[in-house]
Amino acid sequence: MAVEQRGPAVGNDSDNKEGTGDMTKTPISVQDLRRSLYVKAKAEPTWRFWGLYVHVCKMETLQEAYQMAKSNDGAPGIDGVTFEAIEESGVEGFLKQIQDELVRETYLPMRVRKKEIPKDGGTKVRVLSIPAIRDRVVQGALKLILEPIFEADFQSGSYGYRPQRTAHEAVLRVNTAIWEEKTRIIDLDLRAYFDNVQHYLLLEKVARRVQDSKVMRLLNLILKSTGKKGVPQGGVISPLLSNLYLNEVDKMLEKAIATTRGGKYTYVQYARFADDMVILIDSHPRNDWLMWAVDKRLREELAKLRVAINEDKSRTIDLRKGGSFAFLGFEYRLVLSRNRKWRPQFVPKMKKRTALFARLREAFRHQVSQPVGKVVEKINPILRGWVNYFRIGHSSRCFTLVRRWVEMKIRRHMMRARLRKGQGWKRWSSEWLYRVLGLYNDYRLRRALAKAAPIPAGV
Repeated sequence: MAVEQRGPAVGNDSDNKEGTGDMTKTPISVQDLRRSLYVKAKAEPTWRFWGLYVHVCKMETLQEAYQMAKSNDGAPGIDGVTFEAIEESGVEGFLKQIQDELVRETYLPMRVRKKEIPKDGGTKVRVLSIPAIRDRVVQGALKLILEPIFEADFQSGSYGYRPQRTAHEAVLRVNTAIWEEKTRIIDLDLRAYFDNVQHYLLLEKVARRVQDSKVMRLLNLILKSTGKKGVPQGGVISPLLSNLYLNEVDKMLEKAIATTRGGKYTYVQYARFADDMVILIDSHPRNDWLMWAVDKRLREELAKLRVAINEDKSRTIDLRKGGSFAFLGFEYRLVLSRNRKWRPQFVPKMKKRTALFARLREAFRHQVSQPVGKVVEKINPILRGWVNYFRIGHSSRCFTLVRRWVEMKIRRHMMRARLRKGQGWKRWSSEWLYRVLGLYNDYRLRRALAKAAPIPAGV
């Protein structure tokens, strides 16, 4: 299919067909193109796409990539250029310069800016790699074109950073599997997964679907700008690439589900969100062999990718023997219901609650001399994000503790402002705190899930 035609630039001929003379024309919208690419990739799993680079370079693609980057409102990269500076000098000129560099193939990504952010309640740090805004735009444009192709190949158990998929859906998938008596768990922890992705293996996986030398060259430049291996946490295209890298692992697990199925019953299930993965096996003794077989195949697939397993944190768990495991911030276990039957329960991990209190304490400390209204403005978004994420679980008891703790801190803040001790129970009713001050008060659980919120920062 020729580049200038309405539809995805695809074909099996030489990847020199893309050319550069038509790179400023936009005969098809980005969304229509993405839809066409997905349909083609879904219909023909072995098809290799050519002529994609021309669409990466088009102004419409760059404009959409810029708007995506701006909506995320990230910090500037190593060059210090901010969105405000770009808007002031002119977005059109900024994007035109990027387009010219891409068309002439003179574009070179800058080094990423490293930033450490706390994790696990501040006991550890995660290193974010922040690209310059110009590089975020290029990565975003490349992602817009490549994503629909690889989305067609991704498996149902993969949820991390994919369109129309959420962490909540992965959490509930695991809960459903436990209800189905898949109560034996393989909980694998991957050691520094993002830092150890092998570039040559990743490029081989991309090349199975992409026969476009200019796209491959651009992707190689982006990967090399971050080091000899790994995909940067913070890169726009990193989530797509990290999912592609583990797609063969997902396929192996899907095959295990299909080959062990007995009629309408399945004996294996899994859920993966980026590098967080859990596999669930049926509890019946006749399926003991599955634990060993699935674990063996998992290790074989991960070894092919040179992904190391953290053996100290990896384990097998039997929920029927009182075991528990964590996935995406929730802790799962079996509990006795009122009618004396075992049922799954998933609640916020203690570590996540501790981390929330630490964030709130820090907010209160920074606002110690501020009016209580300012304090409420500061802590409400923190509470809203945390509660919205955890409200799908059996979190009522945890939410009660959080609500009481926050109310107590607000009362103490107001009493200190009046140079008094105590919590002012007679001065201010709880209703006044929520109705007049506007303190966050939506701690309702959500049993039915439509579209859930993503994981908030800090969770």
